[in-house]
Amino acid sequence: MIRKLLRKVFTKKTSVRPKAEGAVIPLASHGIRREMVSPAARKVCSVLQEAGFTAYVVGGAVRDLIARIDPKDFDVATSATPEEVRHLFRRSRIIGRRFRIVHVMSGPETIEVSTYRALHDDDTETDEHGRVLHDNVWGCIEDDATRRDFTVNALFYDPTTETVLDFHHGVADLKQKTMRVIGDPATRYREDPVRMLRAVRLAAKLDLILDPAARKPIREMAGLLANVPAARLFDEMLKLLSSGYAVVSLKRLRDEGLHHGLLPLLDVILEQPMGEKFVWLALENTDARVRAGKPISPGFLFACLLWHEVLSNWTARKATKQHSQPALFEAMDEVLASQAQKLAITRRIAGDITEIWALQPRFEKRAGKAPFRLIEQPRFRAGYDFLRLRAESGEINMELPDWWDEFASTNTDAREAMLVPEKKGDGAARKRRRPRKKPAGASSDSTAGE
Repeated sequence: MIRKLLRKVFTKKTSVRPKAEGAVIPLASHGIRREMVSPAARKVCSVLQEAGFTAYVVGGAVRDLIARIDPKDFDVATSATPEEVRHLFRRSRIIGRRFRIVHVMSGPETIEVSTYRALHDDDTETDEHGRVLHDNVWGCIEDDATRRDFTVNALFYDPTTETVLDFHHGVADLKQKTMRVIGDPATRYREDPVRMLRAVRLAAKLDLILDPAARKPIREMAGLLANVPAARLFDEMLKLLSSGYAVVSLKRLRDEGLHHGLLPLLDVILEQPMGEKFVWLALENTDARVRAGKPISPGFLFACLLWHEVLSNWTARKATKQHSQPALFEAMDEVLASQAQKLAITRRIAGDITEIWALQPRFEKRAGKAPFRLIEQPRFRAGYDFLRLRAESGEINMELPDWWDEFASTNTDAREAMLVPEKKGDGAARKRRRPRKKPAGASSDSTAGE
């Protein structure tokens, strides 16, 4: 600490990085009217500006609005420090360690407010691979723009004047369908390897072509993803898979060589003819739901991605005469354990995954009371959707999901008529043995005769 302080005090800066000059782009050129920005984000900007600070809607929201895509959320960047922001908004809190930001709550909305970040220097704390570990040094708006990963993300929108500040030709890149990294791509990927995944995801979402300089280092530096915390990698993969462009994104991941090791066993899944069709069908259905504004389940999605590895493991265990249900649970545990080495799947999502998988053998039972009990299960609909997906991919006969579709949608009397006759030898067909009659005069007391 003392050595760093002395170096800051006595080391003369030999060069100063020139400030980037931002182009002021009017409404007629970018097309973002203030009404297109959420009221909460407009209010945050207004309060900060009235208090004497600069404040802009920034990053992905501006990019998406220019690309005519509805933003999922709105972030604000400001010259105010987190403490100053916190002082201005009663319903707010400071979060984060690596980089402190403020969450401002306004009705059902939460606006993420960040202070302009300074450029990295020799004192920036990194690990042995160059990944930034601590980043709470404030700077100016020009520095903040340069610190952003891609040119299309370095855009600042002022709702008051309806102008966009563009420091790195991001608007032009959007119009020219090009994804460029700000600065040296290899250095930026080394600072944060997740940027390689983000580059592929955003390029797929916006239908952009990766600039050759941005694309070249990716295959060589893909191994750096092993240094990313599992929880952060899981969050980024979840964003990719639930972006509404998962099919295109995964194909681009494979083209760029980034799919290896991201989801352990994903290569095995995609190399299986049956498994590959199942995965793409699941992703296409997910994309369609996202684009239609319908909710999706991360648990269902990951259950689909890993199913054929579970199926292969389960089949192998049953071949050794192991009972079906215990074999399935052991196969599920083994696959999820292998996933945990790379992706921090939360307990809640892992619970959803196992429930969907565990329901699959129960759909085979269409006799007795089993079907009535199954349709009362909270996860029945998710399990049924999974079953139909298996049939659509050719894994099982379509007759089974069709039967369950009719069974679930009809009345009780019709359901009784649909039940499949029980086969002899089925556990469900065994009748309870009647207790033997006791000899006349025998005592009911078990201690009699002692």
